[in-house]
Amino acid sequence: MSDFNEFDQQGSVPGRDTGSIISHAFEMYKGVILYAIVAMIVYMIGDVIIQSLTGFSSWSSFKEIRDYDGDYTRIRYWDSPGIGLYYSFSGLFGILLSPLYVGLIYIINKYNTKNTIEFSDLFIGYRQNFVNILIYSLISSIILVISLAMCAVPFFFVFPFFLIGYPILLFENASAIDAMSKSFNIAKENYGIFLGASFLGVVISLCGIFACCIGYIVTGPFIMAVMYSAYCAYLGKPRQIMYNK
Repeated sequence: MSDFNEFDQQGSVPGRDTGSIISHAFEMYKGVILYAIVAMIVYMIGDVIIQSLTGFSSWSSFKEIRDYDGDYTRIRYWDSPGIGLYYSFSGLFGILLSPLYVGLIYIINKYNTKNTIEFSDLFIGYRQNFVNILIYSLISSIILVISLAMCAVPFFFVFPFFLIGYPILLFENASAIDAMSKSFNIAKENYGIFLGASFLGVVISLCGIFACCIGYIVTGPFIMAVMYSAYCAYLGKPRQIMYNK
């Protein structure tokens, strides 16, 4: 059982504009980057295991795309062996890892408020509001995957509505539906700023892929910092969570 305790704390809050949110996210991310790398290494290890079990090779697919030298009409990506099974297991794995991403947001808040960070903080999502985090991750993943399947472009217009859902689940101990509803309503009222922040956050997170994919370990979790900064901008500095073991 856990309790939420509130106390006075230091910490910065960005302005309500895209530039301030991204700038604040950069400052926060620099301070927790080692924990972000740990989270990504866990993801990468799981992904390698899933690829070995399903027979799908993302590296082979990437090499195929590179070898075609821009002639993407010849690519038969969805005909790759084991790709359907891979994405099924990968999606499930991603949902099970969502509490780990929530834990990174928790660590970002502790860094912002100058509280001592412990390695176990990364796993708070598995102890606090776990079921609702999984439900939220499942619903949002289904919606985002559908938007990605529609030529990818709709994804960037849908994603802003989910931008602050994870922080709401963590700091307000909300249910999955309440977190989704609150995130949607705030994004709807400030859509231009949320669209800009989420677009830049996703692009920056993905830019590591172009560094032989290894850079993704460093840049991938940046979107979590954007989620935290957007939450701070529109809902204020979060109260610190005190977890009673």
